[in-house]
Order: sequence, then C-alpha cells, then structure tokens
Amino acid sequence: MSDDFDGLVALVTGGASGIGLHTARLLASRGARVACLDASSTPVEPPLLGVHADVTDDDSVRRAVDTVVDRFGSLDIVVNNAGIGAQGDVTANDDAEWRRVLDVNVLGIVRVTRAALPHLRTSAHPAIVNTCSIAAWSGLPNRVLYSASKGAVMALTLAMAADHVHEGIRVNCVNPGTADTPWVRRLLDAAADPAAEWAALEARQPMGRLVSADEVAHAIAYLASPAAASTTGVALAVDGGMYGLRVPRRE
Repeated sequence: MSDDFDGLVALVTGGASGIGLHTARLLASRGARVACLDASSTPVEPPLLGVHADVTDDDSVRRAVDTVVDRFGSLDIVVNNAGIGAQGDVTANDDAEWRRVLDVNVLGIVRVTRAALPHLRTSAHPAIVNTCSIAAWSGLPNRVLYSASKGAVMALTLAMAADHVHEGIRVNCVNPGTADTPWVRRLLDAAADPAAEWAALEARQPMGRLVSADEVAHAIAYLASPAAASTTGVALAVDGGMYGLRVPRRE
C-alpha cells in the first residue's frame, strides 16, 4: 500500500500540526501530492505545500482551494481536520464562544467541501474524510459545546455521503478518542495537576493510554484511499475501545 496515492492530490485542513500534519506526511509518503491548509504561520516541510487558509472565511477557503488546484492541477482528497476545542457544561460558554466553535468545527467543513466539490466531481477517486470525535457518540463530562460540534460533524458526514454517493464521492469520518496532540498537551499544561489529569485521561480509555496522532492518521488514510472504494457513510472509531467496550476498571 506504499504507493496507493500515486497521482492523487490531497488537501488537509489544520495540516500544520497534530493529526493534520501526521496525516499529510503519511499521504505524501504513500505517493500523494499534499497541501496543508492552516490559519497559522507554522511552516511545513517539503514535499508538503503550505497554504494559508482560515476556514471561517469563505473567500480565504476558496482562494486556498484554487491555489492547490493551480499548483497541482487537480484535487482528489479532502481531509477536513481543522478544529478547536471547548470545555465546560452547558452554562460555561457564552453565545459568542458557541458561534466561534461551531463556525470552525462545522461551518469550516461546509466551506471547504463546498469549494472543493467541483474539483472532486472530476476525480476518478474522490474522497472526503472528516475528523470527528468520540464526543459525537459518547457523553463526556464538561465537553458540551465541543460535543455538540462533533455530533454535528458526524451527522453532516452521513448526510453528505448520502447526497454524493451517486457521484462516486465517498464521505466518511474518523472518531478519535483522546489523542496525544499539541492541543491536549496545552490543556494538561494549564491544569492544576497535569500528571493527575494525564492519568485520568489514560484511565478513561480501555486500552489504558491515549490515542496517537499517527494512529488517527492511518485511519484517515485508509478511508481516503482508493483501496476503500466501497466504504462511505462510515464513522471509524480510533479510541482504544472507549465507545464500543464496557470493561471493568483496572485497579
């Protein structure tokens, strides 16, 4: 499978760090030409192409997609990975914060997909993979806003898959458990007892450890690959058994 993306062009939003960067590197290692769309100024190393894009700005998104197509001549794969987090119960965040998170996590996918669709329709192997979350289907404490956004991502994935299946455009999502990413590390650093918080996150997952960004990237690559040509409308859990297993807590 080392060359299953030969000749294909992919864009990855939030591609300058974390899961996005791991995904971009993996796709490139397997033959794809990959653009990393990101709102930050963090550079990416060749052969990756860094493209500035703010997924909350439709003009910025359209310019970025045009840049990718102008550079590579086509577009086959869209990985909608850009996202932000939020903490607290339903009373914790004001309306402005709700709009901010939903604008990035949900409408960001809408804007990027909308801009990419005309190009995907001309591809022989079009695929869209959205980064969702365990929070879409498991109730997590103090994650109401984030969970609402990811629940919307999962529903959006299924509806898009239904809309575009007859065009041959596959749409799937990956639902990671808590992953070892820069964002999670920043949350831990801000905690009163980072070591205790880390231990609690590990204990929450049946396998007893956090998911790695590389493991999530491999799941995304599977769903994006032409080898998964009959897979659409799927939410693939990469969560150490958090959603599907009910195991006794280890002492």
